[in-house]
Amino acid sequence: MIYVIWICRICLIFTIGVLAAYAIRHHLFVMCRLSGRKSRDMMELVGFTCPTVTVLVPMHNEEGVAGDVLQALVDCDYDWRRLEILAIDDRSEDRTGRIIDEFAARYSIIKPIHRTKGSGGKGAALRYATPQATGEILLLFDADYIPSRTMIKFLVAPFCDPETGAVMGRVVPENGGASVLAGLLELERGAGYQIGQQARYNLGLTPQFGGTVGGVRASVLKAVGGWNTDSLTEDTDLTFRLLVHGWKVAYVNRAECYEEAPETWEVRSRQIRRWATGHTECLHVFWKEWIRARFLNRAERIDGLFVLACYWTAPILVLGWLASLVLFFTPQAHGSAFFPVALAFVGYQLFGNQATFLELGSAALLDGNRRRVMLLPLSLFNFFASTGAICQALVAFYLGGLFGSGPHHWHKTERYRSGNGGAARNGNGNGNGNGNGRGNGGSPDRKLLFRAPNGLYF
Repeated sequence: MIYVIWICRICLIFTIGVLAAYAIRHHLFVMCRLSGRKSRDMMELVGFTCPTVTVLVPMHNEEGVAGDVLQALVDCDYDWRRLEILAIDDRSEDRTGRIIDEFAARYSIIKPIHRTKGSGGKGAALRYATPQATGEILLLFDADYIPSRTMIKFLVAPFCDPETGAVMGRVVPENGGASVLAGLLELERGAGYQIGQQARYNLGLTPQFGGTVGGVRASVLKAVGGWNTDSLTEDTDLTFRLLVHGWKVAYVNRAECYEEAPETWEVRSRQIRRWATGHTECLHVFWKEWIRARFLNRAERIDGLFVLACYWTAPILVLGWLASLVLFFTPQAHGSAFFPVALAFVGYQLFGNQATFLELGSAALLDGNRRRVMLLPLSLFNFFASTGAICQALVAFYLGGLFGSGPHHWHKTERYRSGNGGAARNGNGNGNGNGNGRGNGGSPDRKLLFRAPNGLYF
């Protein structure tokens, strides 16, 4: 029994150390944001730095949302002479290809690309279409995203810095009122971008290129090997390939783009399992090269390891819970002064998770999101669900590596918005193809998006 007690104590000490390190990091980020510290702001260059741009929009069975993103892109205020939009029909079995062709017939800057075979996944679609791009800068948007009118200018401005290899904008859920989960994810996205990404950029650390609402230099992408079609998280893979080769990733917080967050726990579980699997693959691929990278300072190396290993915190926390339970029900362990302190710390992490809650609340404060902050206590349910999904993904990942389960499959996140399907609109809305009408198959109860004069959607 004495050996069991010592093993559990070691596990508990390890758990406390990992959780404390991440908690300190999150508190540092929050203090950085609340202090008002700012990094270099490229916004004064918006409209003056106008390189040639190619926008890539991969679409697989996206007839419900394809028309909205394409219309938003053609409505942007970027110079059409320096802009092209590659709308990628990636093996779709619905009307997506037809919608793309209709828009291409109406707008000269849209070039349709029809991919009829090959492996699945966004990385494969991007690798197929990228050789046809002519722009100096490649911008990426998922099909369910709706960029604001000034988005392209915001995203290309940081490329005036020759060290910038990629740039990332901010993702904002537009369906936060659709379900409790969607509201919780709106809080989570706010913390991830308003606090995490912006603080890391301000502190000169490692903001991530997110694979959508972002851009990369075409020449740099080619130099580091292009898109990795074998990765479930091709964006994380590209982020670390850029950084180890000396390129920087910029973050533009005010470049907001609107997405559909998962509205059901099943869809959310599949999404986070994909993220955890792909991210952990990147951890095993890059950690040695990351430590030796000569272009990174010590702070960047440490923060990058925190980013790569972030999904490990879920099974480590579960390990700490199990160890504390064993110690709690073992009378021989209660004589140590260490035990009540350790148990209190792990219990506080279980029911408080103070660092994460601080980020969520601070982001809501900075965004003025008073209504969503009322959901903050319910974030505990999202925390438990995410922990379970991550543990499931990592167990499958490591067992698959041990017994050879074969390649992982990429699953597209479910869409909820049912648009009119592009240019040919004959629903109950305005019918002019701007994405604000209720079209065929659209739900009359869905909240619609309207563009304000400043180019933002509400």
